[in-house]
Amino acid sequence: MSMDNIPPCQLYLISPLDVGGDFPQQLEAALKTGEVAAFQFRVKGLEQHEAARLAEPLQAICAEHDCAFIVNDDIALAKRLNADGVHLGQSDGTVAEAREALGKDTQIGVTCHASRDLGLDAGDAGADYVAFGAFFDSQTKDTQHRASTELIQWWSLMVELPCVAIGGITPDNAGPIVAAGADFLAVSGAVWNDPGGPAAAVERFAETIAANPPPSVDD
Repeated sequence: MSMDNIPPCQLYLISPLDVGGDFPQQLEAALKTGEVAAFQFRVKGLEQHEAARLAEPLQAICAEHDCAFIVNDDIALAKRLNADGVHLGQSDGTVAEAREALGKDTQIGVTCHASRDLGLDAGDAGADYVAFGAFFDSQTKDTQHRASTELIQWWSLMVELPCVAIGGITPDNAGPIVAAGADFLAVSGAVWNDPGGPAAAVERFAETIAANPPPSVDD
């Protein structure tokens, strides 16, 4: 994909906690659409060897479809897998620690809740992107912070660092977030739990993104 054709907002899929069973087939279906830029491997409570065993086929699917493979919370696992990136919560280690362990080319993202200051601090520390949310109630995880489209709009106008919007986002409610200037929509349940299957959900997200372009800097 050339830089000229990258849409103003892209999809960033987050795995369900259970990535066994037929999940690799679900991921394959979602990525075959060509509409997904990144996939985050998010599992909890597994020892590293088991997590790596589950991650490897998913990482291979991502590589086949030119989709970045990001590990949630675990710098050591990201290093073991030679992942494309790691996503850090506020208590999962520092950007500096991740950079030292993973190298200059690894994508490092940081959860910044609904805080401009946390976002700016992450950028100063060398993060490659920040994530703001939750925007809506989420069935995937408890939400203690509520972000706004005004935060996304301010960030997109004032800061060059890409931002990810996360938390309860669906094809039906994503429009204002896309229009505000979010670089990525991080979604999980809205794709994996869709009755029509993940590919249909991804296509609906793509339609929402296309229908809600943010204003250009010239407007």
